Amino acid sequence: MSPQQNRGKLSLFSGSIPTSQKQRHQLLKAISWKSQGTIKYLLFLSLLVISITNPYPASAHKVEVSGDVGGTLHIEPNDNPRAGEPSQVWFALTRRGGRVIPLSQCNCRLAVYAEPYATGEPALLEPRLEAVAAERYQGIPGTEITFPKPGIYELQLNGKPVSGARFKPFKFKFEVTVAGGSTQNTQIQQDVNGDLVEGESQKLPIWAIALPIFGFIGILVVVLRNMRGGSGE
Repeated sequence: MSPQQNRGKLSLFSGSIPTSQKQRHQLLKAISWKSQGTIKYLLFLSLLVISITNPYPASAHKVEVSGDVGGTLHIEPNDNPRAGEPSQVWFALTRRGGRVIPLSQCNCRLAVYAEPYATGEPALLEPRLEAVAAERYQGIPGTEITFPKPGIYELQLNGKPVSGARFKPFKFKFEVTVAGGSTQNTQIQQDVNGDLVEGESQKLPIWAIALPIFGFIGILVVVLRNMRGGSGE
């Protein structure tokens, strides 16, 4: 091959390949931004798929404040009680500043109402409170509640300081939504609010498990192809 032909080939390639460091940096930067945009889009799609296929809402403790006392309600399991199944309930009571109020310092009373209810109507349940240990709390009020039917309930916790304790009397109202129990999977029944509800199964359907898995596999394949394509350019 003659030197002129080689020179022609070199000039041809030099026109398509950046020769300066600045040009190469700009090209790599453009590829990087393109890959990042694609990955962000795919991550958004994966989160959307998971949120649609996840039949259980994210749980969060319920918090109320009355005077100088704050109260946090938690119900096992995962703040998602089911009708006909015992649920462990506890209240973390704290004074302003974060000091915990144990049951030994509080004359507390718990009442459970089925919504809607009229003022002066007797409580549906009045569980006895006991001192329990939960998470980082010791000796806080707790009890076990079995909600009879699916629906919306209101938990009212009233408290007054015993002799020697220093906090203001308080009253908390927590709204709790109770789902159908596992023994009601194939039944349609009347809930406590007067609406017809269908019991939910505790077992996830196969498609709900498989769809997120296939989604992640697809995302991984696309990301790998993008990376290979970017490096090839």
